[in-house]
Amino acid sequence: MPAKKLGQPLFGRVALIGIGLIGSSLSHAMRRGGLAGTIVGHARTAATRSSSVRLALVDTVYETPAEAADAADLVILCAPVGACGALAEAIGPVLKRGAILTDVGSVKAAIVRDCGPHVPEGVHFIPGHPIAGTEQSGPSAGFATLFDGRWCLLTPVPGSDAAAIEKLKTFWEALGSKVDLMTPEHHDMVLAITSHLPHLIAYNVVNTAAHLERVTDSEVIKFSAGGFRDFTRIAASDPTMWRDVFLNNKEAVLEMLGRFTEDLSALQRAIRFGDGETLFKLFSDAREIRRGVLQAGQDTAAPDFGRHAGATEKA
Repeated sequence: MPAKKLGQPLFGRVALIGIGLIGSSLSHAMRRGGLAGTIVGHARTAATRSSSVRLALVDTVYETPAEAADAADLVILCAPVGACGALAEAIGPVLKRGAILTDVGSVKAAIVRDCGPHVPEGVHFIPGHPIAGTEQSGPSAGFATLFDGRWCLLTPVPGSDAAAIEKLKTFWEALGSKVDLMTPEHHDMVLAITSHLPHLIAYNVVNTAAHLERVTDSEVIKFSAGGFRDFTRIAASDPTMWRDVFLNNKEAVLEMLGRFTEDLSALQRAIRFGDGETLFKLFSDAREIRRGVLQAGQDTAAPDFGRHAGATEKA
């Protein structure tokens, strides 16, 4: 869906706490839509801070998250899930009344648990998750169209202000996203099967191939078929982010992993006993899911063996 054009900035001052792929893409998309009067940021390393200024991602960059969040109307935590609690604690004392605090992590119950206690009264805490990304990382990886046509899920906490939710929803729509609301717990269950489990499987398949004693590394790379290529693309995602995802959504992931293991056992039995009918039905059912993904506009049927960065998703 095309980004909405607003007549004036939606927020006077936006603080990006973390300026990697998502943070830099947010900056590009906000600049494109004129959504922020001023964009400031914080990054942990001096190199990222320097790059964020050189690339004009922020108007000012700060060494501490509190300096960036001070006086901001919208604060977006663009850091791995495991780091967000400490960041919320650091910025809590300076968050101004009426500001919106959100995040971009792919686990939401843990964000509510870790960040919620540090949000002062009068600040609107509305966790969020744009389901968009690539396997690339760093401030130079971002681009303005990353969120176009992608879903952003908002998971308001009980008692959230309706006007603040609507304003954040408008913000994401102006970035190009489609927006839906759900509870943090339901979000984590949905993403466990649609994103987290596929990444876990991809990491495991790639490592299994690497550890095969009778197949060399060069053969794995040289003769990679389409399926394995896609697994390697997924497995190239940021290891820090994905470590935090699995540690912070363990219950939902383990439940889905159990279901997957049961279904995998059924496939194993069908292959062992030559049950072609069962295999054909399972494969046909899966094919229908793929058709549904295409019809929903969540991918393209066109071959893309190079997997352009803008066409791939993260958690």
